[in-house]
Amino acid sequence: MRVGEFHSETLRYMSETNLNICSASFSLRLESFLNEWKEFGAVSTPREVVRFMLRVSGIEKWEGLSILEPGCGFYDFSREIYCEHPNNSFTGVEINPKVYEIISRVFPFRTVLADFLLWETDERFDLVIGNPPYGIPGTKRYPIRVSKEVKEKYKMLSETWKGKYNVYGLFIEKGVKLLREGGKLVYIVPCTFMILDEFSKLREFLSKAGKLEIYYLGKNVFEKNVTVCVIVVTKDPKLRGALELYEDKNDFTDIVFWYKKTNFKGEIIRFENEETRKFEEGKPKIEDLFELHFAARSIEYYNHPKVSKVPKPGYICVLKGDNLHSNWIDYENCYTGLWVPKSSVGEFRWFYEIPHIVVGHTKGGRVVAAVDEKCYAWREEIHLIPKVPLGIDEMKKIAEYLNSEEVQWYVKTLYKDITPHITITQLKLLPLPREYNRYVRKRTILEYIKGVEV
Repeated sequence: MRVGEFHSETLRYMSETNLNICSASFSLRLESFLNEWKEFGAVSTPREVVRFMLRVSGIEKWEGLSILEPGCGFYDFSREIYCEHPNNSFTGVEINPKVYEIISRVFPFRTVLADFLLWETDERFDLVIGNPPYGIPGTKRYPIRVSKEVKEKYKMLSETWKGKYNVYGLFIEKGVKLLREGGKLVYIVPCTFMILDEFSKLREFLSKAGKLEIYYLGKNVFEKNVTVCVIVVTKDPKLRGALELYEDKNDFTDIVFWYKKTNFKGEIIRFENEETRKFEEGKPKIEDLFELHFAARSIEYYNHPKVSKVPKPGYICVLKGDNLHSNWIDYENCYTGLWVPKSSVGEFRWFYEIPHIVVGHTKGGRVVAAVDEKCYAWREEIHLIPKVPLGIDEMKKIAEYLNSEEVQWYVKTLYKDITPHITITQLKLLPLPREYNRYVRKRTILEYIKGVEV
């Protein structure tokens, strides 16, 4: 059924039927609008997830509350609350005019037709609850289709925007700001905010807002291949820095407590335990021995006059992730279809001219590393440049360690299936064998001597 047909059929059904939104047969789902709805970045929320979110909200008395559901769609959350606890005040904000036309007739709630991120109100709420849209404004992958002008307004109004920011981060920020003190925000969102660098400002913002609880649900909650969690934010300045981490082990029936902190400041949130801490104990970190850099961007190659789309004498292939494997690099196949003069690799990144370790950025959450001893140009991946004198054989030994099963276990334990990416921040914190402490001590002494000389 096409969107227009569904819309007309729904309005006809509404006019001919005495709708009871609390009946078991009641069903309105965003999936019926899916072809159009993708550009808004939202899907319906399974009822068992909604009920779980209400349980972990920490709200004991469901009466007299001012409740807001942003991006409300067909009111998955407000409907569930209303049918059990009608003596509350319900407000929904909806951006899609076709959905708005339906829900403003069906539901006994105040519904606002607006872009939630641009919606202006002086009201403050006891509970902000929902499933915010996911997507990056203006990108080809997972797009939120807004104009450049609207995107700039989002950036101007946000204090957490960073890099290619996902719109769900904006919904978290706006939702928290609309809480009254003591109020709660309960969202189901992707887990990527826990570790990705783009969300560093958001994590810091949440650490200052009050208490943050995270309930990790993993994959398979939605049809989308996304790992999700439920977050509960209690807005209270006395609870600043409080963080609690939980994990659902069995369809909302077995919730495991990982840890709590009282001094959370916005650092990445990991599934630390006694074993991971023991693995780290007394060891230097990658950041102690290496500088970490991203490769040159695609556009830098496409706009460079020396880049060729056919091989030429004296030219080498620009490598990418497909060329990187555990402990070896494929220098033969040119997956980028781009070649550059060997003598010009330093024009793209200075560190291409020296042997160094390359680590995969998107390898399904695994650490994949190899030494580029031939000094090629790269279009992707993370590059580890030694701060201390390391020969090629020593770097190969480190790469072998990074590819080891013990490191894969460590990374999988800490980060689960949150993202297929390995970030610079994750790598910086990754421990190296204790034997490399000798380089850290040596560098510290040299820096001290240099300081004395100055």
